[in-house]
Amino acid sequence: MAVEHPKTDAADSRDEGRGQKGHAGESGDGDTDVGKPGLLTRYPIIRVVLVATLVAGILAAGLWYLDYEQTGQYRQSTNNAYVRADFVTISPKLGGYIERVLVSDNQPVRKGQLLAVLDPRDFRSGVAEAQAQVSAAEAGIRTARRTLDEQRASIAQANAQVASAAAAAAAAANEVRRYEPLAQSGAESRERLAALVLDRDRSFANLRAQRAAAVAARRMLATQDARIGQALAQRGAAEAQLSRASIDLGSIEIRSSIDGVVADKAVRAGQFVQPGTRLMSIVPTDQIYVQANFKETQVALMRVGQPVTIKVDALDGAELRGRVASFSPGTGAQFSLLPPENATGNFTKIVQRVPVRINIEAGPEARKVLRPGLSVEVTVDTVGAKGSRQRIEEESDRLTRGGARAQQ
Repeated sequence: MAVEHPKTDAADSRDEGRGQKGHAGESGDGDTDVGKPGLLTRYPIIRVVLVATLVAGILAAGLWYLDYEQTGQYRQSTNNAYVRADFVTISPKLGGYIERVLVSDNQPVRKGQLLAVLDPRDFRSGVAEAQAQVSAAEAGIRTARRTLDEQRASIAQANAQVASAAAAAAAAANEVRRYEPLAQSGAESRERLAALVLDRDRSFANLRAQRAAAVAARRMLATQDARIGQALAQRGAAEAQLSRASIDLGSIEIRSSIDGVVADKAVRAGQFVQPGTRLMSIVPTDQIYVQANFKETQVALMRVGQPVTIKVDALDGAELRGRVASFSPGTGAQFSLLPPENATGNFTKIVQRVPVRINIEAGPEARKVLRPGLSVEVTVDTVGAKGSRQRIEEESDRLTRGGARAQQ
């Protein structure tokens, strides 16, 4: 025991020394670092800003989620959309040389305005020829009608001759009847009776001839009526040809069929054109619309009449309003030059696009800038049809139950 105490005292002495050294250190620079306040303590405003930022972030996230649940998930957008217009291609109905071009590129025109004129000389000669044919047909009608009048006079003459021949035949027959008793009694010679019989037979033969002539004259009357009908038909054909020639002469003036702006003009004076040759296009800038190509996964709730927001790149992102007007009866792939054939072994599913036509509700100022081909971004609000999916499922269930009952 006596040996252990010195060791314990020495150990205690060393611990005390270390303790004193440690206390000395704590009373130095170490005390200054530990007791120094932090930024949040020295600047309470930072703590307030951080808390406010956190609260604002939470509120913003909550508001975004609430808006997404109520309306955001029903907004369908795409930037695969362009301004379109149903422009008209101007082509001549007839072939010929262009005599005059009366419009220039990008010129506004009105419906019915004269655009170009063909050389009219060939068409004027066609009208003159058709008029001559009409005149010839009218002369033929007059000739046929006069011949008909002459034939009616001939019929009257033939009827008179028939009556005269009938009277002569009756008189000759009476003479024969009167002389027969006399000749039998010997009062008159038989030569005289034979001469009277011969005159009677000639009279009846002449009567038959006159009757045949009258029948022929009456039949000629029907023939002349048919000739008049033929002449009238020829006049009708000539008048139709004249009308066609007049239309062709009027068609040398190429006019605009709609209001719009001249575009893609490809005609010059002196150029020879064929029927159907494209001369220029007329773009109706007041009848523009948007064609948006939505994915097939976006059109489930789209309906005609739903409101649309349109952002036009050319208007520096300005927003316009519109309405869904119609849907294409098929996807764009169905109307392509080479429709896809999916019944193959290397089939790959591709999300299809459905063209949607959107009417633009824009004023005159916006329409001054809007041109076919401009890129736009559209957003369709489909919240009005949010119950459609449920109704579709209910209809499907109802039809399924009805089919099951019918099978039973």
